[in-house]
Amino acid sequence: MLRANLNERRKAPRRAINRVAQFHTGPGALPRSCMITDISDNGARLYCDSAMPDTFLLSLSGEGIDTRRECRVVWRLGGELGVEFVRPHY
Repeated sequence: MLRANLNERRKAPRRAINRVAQFHTGPGALPRSCMITDISDNGARLYCDSAMPDTFLLSLSGEGIDTRRECRVVWRLGGELGVEFVRPHY
């Protein structure tokens, strides 16, 4: 019998994805690359070598996926960060 993880605070299940994505920091700024290591309907875990702002637009495309999501950073640990999606996808 499987037991629920009592420390799990996510509202939606996550899935491993390990895909390169682009993030955009503002109008006129060139997009930069990051790696999405897992994703859910509400957020994602990213890895990036460069500094990322507290809010940005994340773009993911390929393999039948083409989405842009506005993100807000909720935690950071070195080059890894967790984001929540702040608006519905478009």
